[in-house]
Amino acid sequence: MARPKPALRTTASITTAAVLLAGAALGAAPAATAAPGTAPAGTTTAQGLTFHDIPGSGGITLKGNVFTPAGAAAGAKHPLIVFPTSWAMPQIEYLAQAQKLADSGYVVVSYTSRGFWLSGGKIEVAGPPDIADASAVIDWALENTSADPDRIGMGGVSYGAGISLLAAGHDPRIKAVAALSGWADLIDSIYSGRTQHLQAAALLGGLGLVTGRPGDELTRTLKDFLGSNLEKEPEMIAWGKKRSPATYLDRINANGAAIMMGNAWGDTIFPPNQYASFYDKLTGPKRLEFRPGDHATAEATGLLGLPNDTWTSTRRWFDRYLKGERNGIDTELPVQLKSRTDKGYEGYPDWKSVGAVKNRIPLDGTKKVWANVDSGANGGIAILSNALDQFLKLPPTVSVPLLPRTFASVWQSERYATAQRIRGTSALHTTVTATKSSGTLVAYLYDVGPLGIGKLVSNAPYTFHGQTPGRPFPVDLELYSTAYDVPAGHRLALVIDTVDPLYIEHNPTGAQLTFSSPGTDPSHLSVPLREK
Repeated sequence: MARPKPALRTTASITTAAVLLAGAALGAAPAATAAPGTAPAGTTTAQGLTFHDIPGSGGITLKGNVFTPAGAAAGAKHPLIVFPTSWAMPQIEYLAQAQKLADSGYVVVSYTSRGFWLSGGKIEVAGPPDIADASAVIDWALENTSADPDRIGMGGVSYGAGISLLAAGHDPRIKAVAALSGWADLIDSIYSGRTQHLQAAALLGGLGLVTGRPGDELTRTLKDFLGSNLEKEPEMIAWGKKRSPATYLDRINANGAAIMMGNAWGDTIFPPNQYASFYDKLTGPKRLEFRPGDHATAEATGLLGLPNDTWTSTRRWFDRYLKGERNGIDTELPVQLKSRTDKGYEGYPDWKSVGAVKNRIPLDGTKKVWANVDSGANGGIAILSNALDQFLKLPPTVSVPLLPRTFASVWQSERYATAQRIRGTSALHTTVTATKSSGTLVAYLYDVGPLGIGKLVSNAPYTFHGQTPGRPFPVDLELYSTAYDVPAGHRLALVIDTVDPLYIEHNPTGAQLTFSSPGTDPSHLSVPLREK
């Protein structure tokens, strides 16, 4: 049987996705009892697509769908790819990409993660039941499709990425993983710098309530997290570690799956630093890709069936490690970066080679700020601001000369004679003296043009508790990793204030923070640059 033409196949994918997304939004999910090769009555499907009830762990039912290769010979076995859905998304999320993979010879099974939409159970946030679900879906696929037990891959976006990485540490049958816009360390994602990422947690919690059934543990943890219940901090950290692939690094390495990881520089749900740190520790075949954008925006057009670099790499990765194709992806430099201000990609042999040159900016003098007032410097709005940067080159901006020095400390570099190509993770070291035992500061790095307008390059929060008022203490803070080119004639500015809508701050009323640079321990900002 002839395969559909690419243009028609893409149009069909987009149409199918739109129809089924509309149905899912209205609560009309497809019937779930179709036999392989048939479509449920009254349901619009793409070629080779069927919908199924799939037994999950603990006796629940997962709503899933299957794409099978068209015109496959009877008895032939095909590599299997399993896609758990993203947070709050229904089972038809991956239709366009699943169809493309099936057209190239894969069996593709997608399923709605437990607790969401019409799948059974409650939301466990990639807990043990979710990991067991992934293995149960593989079991079902091996029994009910033409899947090859020796060629199994998993992948997904966001929640699906995290579940796939976790599953790779628990199920040795998984030979390849494509984890897109996911997390490796849940604590370092939404609690970095010991600071609650307010917008990220609230967004995830709200979507969970609207589209699913949060479990008791999630409800309790989210309440303690957003309520700043420090008495429960050890329990919350333990809860997050249980759900972090980094916790199972040894198992993942022992199982040896080939792992591709992709993320966006401006991901406000799962910042890139924790992904890069995890990538460094993987010992099997691996690849790391970073692009401009925010959470899942780098993959979004591909989910509609449109051309997309992330999904192209995903298909090449699966083709190499599930089909054995010599397509060259394993011989390319494994770390691939795209600057926020450039169109091309750069390759590096490893993460430590990114930003190998360090530009040290001294943070001289003593500066004091009053807390609890937003100076105007902030990281923007979750999802929206970095998406605008991705598509329109419009990052959050501020007039650096107009920032009120009462509420923001500002240091600036000299004007640069040549372009500065920032690559990697900038690191702040300073000395802080607080008038209260707790507090929060937020550091921002800006690209400042001739008129004093600063474009946000990076930021990160830092919270402290239990400090002695009036006693200086050192602060070391990594800003979120990025790739950004500062034009010649511009300068860099470091701004530190105490309030940002992205985060929960812990500054008592009337608190002041003083930043100093002792002669024995000078304050500085280390900015990583690409070698010329």
